[in-house]
Amino acid sequence: MLIFENPLAFLFALAVPVLYILRKFKLFTRISFPLTISDWNGRTFEWKSPAISVASVFSELLAVAAYLSLVTALASPVLRHQEKIYTSRGTDILFVLDTSPSMAARDISLVNGTLTRIEAAKQGIRTLVNTERGANYGLVAMASEAAALIPPTSNHAIFLERMEGVEIGALGEGSAIGTGLCTAIYHLATSKAPRKCIVLITDGENNAGSVHPETAAALAAENNITLYTFGIGTRGSVPIEYIDPQTGKIHSGFYESEFDTVPLESIALTAGGKYFGIETTAALSDSLSEISRKENTVQTFHYKSVDQECFLTFLTLALILFTGAWIVRRLLLKEIF
Repeated sequence: MLIFENPLAFLFALAVPVLYILRKFKLFTRISFPLTISDWNGRTFEWKSPAISVASVFSELLAVAAYLSLVTALASPVLRHQEKIYTSRGTDILFVLDTSPSMAARDISLVNGTLTRIEAAKQGIRTLVNTERGANYGLVAMASEAAALIPPTSNHAIFLERMEGVEIGALGEGSAIGTGLCTAIYHLATSKAPRKCIVLITDGENNAGSVHPETAAALAAENNITLYTFGIGTRGSVPIEYIDPQTGKIHSGFYESEFDTVPLESIALTAGGKYFGIETTAALSDSLSEISRKENTVQTFHYKSVDQECFLTFLTLALILFTGAWIVRRLLLKEIF
């Protein structure tokens, strides 16, 4: 909602109709000197160009709009909105994101094209975080090694910043699913959140690390952590391209995508969760929304008024409009003043 802290400034807007009324009755007109150009006893020169008339009216409208924008700026406009502030802890959701090279395969469908698997994963997570504000989100990057990039936090801006920095191939070329899950469990086991869950997003089978995924799933169940698994990607030959962060070399070609979903389904059931097969961005968004609904908790909150000053916005608009009016009169109409 737009409010004005100095509404009396709008009294200056009355100068516009007053000026036009005075000019209408020729009580306040600009000083001008007539210059007649004609032959002896001939007809005087008249400029009846429609374009010139339109340009003159347009420049006046720009000037009036600029003045009103300046008056609005003087009224100290403030954009006020209500922000929900949670006073109790929500669900801890920790994403384990596969960053192996196969996640660069471009085969996830969206309305106007395709995304790589990791781009689609980031987009889906970003949408969830921006929609469900009450949960705490964390991130573990996983390939042949695993690293906790950020533990579950209510600072969603920091979470999204860390997620955007995830690169393909930074942690190797394998998929140590068990190691990634154990890293996530370590950061959730001592959490005081009312509900805790892990969302594993991968496109392959466990082929690295020293911890078996079933062992990690059993450990998650012992710590009351629900595990959801996402098998992302299609089967068959898919295009792939990525830059190796270690060497800077570009890898491109086609990748034969094929993996067994049974292990992912098994570990999800072991930890009380569910497996989701993801081939489109819509399926990913729907699956994340389903998890959010299942893991939702009752939280206490209050609303806080947040003000955003708009003085500079209207002042900038006024300067742009004044400049436009000057350009029309000086360059098109060839007026000196």
